Amino acid sequence: MSEVEKTGFLSKVIGPKKRWRAYKARVKELPENHRTAVEAIERYLMHFVPTDGESNASMFEDLADLFEQAAVDGTPIREIVGADPVEFVEAFAQTYTEGGYVPARARKQLTDDIEHATGSETDTEDKTV
Repeated sequence: MSEVEKTGFLSKVIGPKKRWRAYKARVKELPENHRTAVEAIERYLMHFVPTDGESNASMFEDLADLFEQAAVDGTPIREIVGADPVEFVEAFAQTYTEGGYVPARARKQLTDDIEHATGSETDTEDKTV
């Protein structure tokens, strides 16, 4: 393997790993409800298989950008993901990949996790007796 081939190989192996760690550090700094939502979206996105590590890294970095800005602006999670978080995430992921198989269980888990993350944002329970 030539020196150029080694450098290219190492950047493919090490580069995305460094980007992943930087992304995870950014997510860790988010307010708890935004972090919970990002982690739920992240789990769901793992069902999509981008064509390369570069697409994958870009997708997660853009996700962190979106939620960091929302946290700064005080934007509620529902304004980001809308009423259907599955629809939001699948549309978001299509920018980076051809898509993938997403089982119904993963769809339900994402919806439940976003409900949990947004629970403190709005009180949707009917408290009339």
